[in-house]
Amino acid sequence: MIVAVIDGMGGGIGSKIVSALRDELPSYVEIYALGTNSAATSAMMKSRANKGATGENAVAVSIRNASVIIGPVSIMMPNAMMGEITPRIAESIMLADGLKILLPIMQENYEIVGLENKPILLLIKDAVERIKKEFNL
Repeated sequence: MIVAVIDGMGGGIGSKIVSALRDELPSYVEIYALGTNSAATSAMMKSRANKGATGENAVAVSIRNASVIIGPVSIMMPNAMMGEITPRIAESIMLADGLKILLPIMQENYEIVGLENKPILLLIKDAVERIKKEFNL
């Protein structure tokens, strides 16, 4: 089983996700750190991801075999994260077969109504629990 964590900017959210996954999931689950830039990938790798790759093509290719794709909701918005999420990255994620788990962390000028306003660590905990439930881990 492969869990692909996608993040950009400095990788702060992605590194927290990787840490939580590594602490909660069995060791046979592979965690891929897929950054839109090298700083994001490096931060996630320091949080004990199994493999890491950087850039548009790396994300598009690496998520093909992922059972789960996880990251902020902006990973599916072209030109989000100050342009780091390219249209190809967003489209690749949308077309991937894996379960997408998106954290409702929004950039300015976007709002998703009807969601609880939870701290990021609780959102990550909920995401990890969803993975464990979906895959009986």
